[in-house]
Amino acid sequence: MDDHRDKTLRRREFVEGGVGAALALTATSGFSILSANPEPEPVRVGFIGTGNRGRSLLNTLLALPGIKVPALCDIDPEAIGKAKAILKEAEQPEPEAYTENETIYQKLLEREDLDAVLIATPWNWHTPMAVDTMKAGKYAGVEVPAALSVEECWQLVDTHEETGVPCMMLENWSFRRDNLAVLNMVRKGMFGEIVHCHCAHSHDCVDHWFFDREGNMRWGADFLIKYNRDQYPTHSQGPVLSWLDINRGDAYATLTSVATASKGINDSFVRRFGPDHPNAKRQYKQGDIVTSFVRTQMGKTIVINYDMQLPRPYDNRWMLQGTRGVYNEQRNSLYLVDRSPEYHEWESFEPYQREFEHPWWKAILEESEKFGHGGTDYLELKMFIQAVREKTQTPIDVYDSATMSSVV
Repeated sequence: MDDHRDKTLRRREFVEGGVGAALALTATSGFSILSANPEPEPVRVGFIGTGNRGRSLLNTLLALPGIKVPALCDIDPEAIGKAKAILKEAEQPEPEAYTENETIYQKLLEREDLDAVLIATPWNWHTPMAVDTMKAGKYAGVEVPAALSVEECWQLVDTHEETGVPCMMLENWSFRRDNLAVLNMVRKGMFGEIVHCHCAHSHDCVDHWFFDREGNMRWGADFLIKYNRDQYPTHSQGPVLSWLDINRGDAYATLTSVATASKGINDSFVRRFGPDHPNAKRQYKQGDIVTSFVRTQMGKTIVINYDMQLPRPYDNRWMLQGTRGVYNEQRNSLYLVDRSPEYHEWESFEPYQREFEHPWWKAILEESEKFGHGGTDYLELKMFIQAVREKTQTPIDVYDSATMSSVV
């Protein structure tokens, strides 16, 4: 085994190696959307994957000025047809479609009329498609997670360093309005020195994402059968990376993960379809809850939870603790030493949201709210397209993308 191959298989070496990268999610970032040209240069974007998520991205992207979509790729002709209808309604020329087989996307990447490619496909295709996109000289915007193993994380990083082409994982929760307001407060020292964060992706997806309402397996269920890991680690980590300056002076140093037994999926099928349903009797490797513990090089800690198979309302359970205060997303509350009116009593985050609104959100608040995930998709794509247009680094770079994905 050569030295490079050996390093790809050692998670600890990977998570310790990201010190030099720059996550640009700061109030003083070089990125600015306040002085955007009302008639900007066109940006030509291809799509690989036009299913539900791909079409949602397409709808949002078309709200931005100067967007052209010359080509689409999906092996499902029906999905292609729906995407074409969206483009027709937007009065865009009919795109060329690539549908023949799973590798036909490589033909799309050969086109010279594309500046960037957005990838919204099943997880196992994210890394190979992003790697091929960078090798083709086109900005890669890839859905989450960007990689499914530490080896794939290294493939993304190595390809970026070899080609110089940016790759951005489309982690929209990094762009949430509340998370960026908290980041603004962190940058102003409101919480003192941050020492600990908790985050989670708590989202019951058994009956609509991993399986459909009739109990049939969807593509995501295959991962639950084969693997026991944090299948979806990036929504939780997105804002935490910026709050803790990960890849901006600090880096993950150690990572330990444990999982519960797998009980929730079987019980869900027994409850809804009876004990004789095939999926009620199937064995799943995936534990119901995975808890990962990270310690950074500067001695900060993070607890990360995967929680997608038990009945519960949606929650990300973000919590940030510093030497001068604490923020709790579940409570929509915080406590600040010398500022909160009552000693050791929570107060509402709402006034702070308004006072410390991030400049990015101030610029786009009215225009963004009609789009997906409370406007975060709009801001995320706006920043990605600005980087493509200006030929600059993306706000989430390949090192951030790989760091978050390495917890998988």
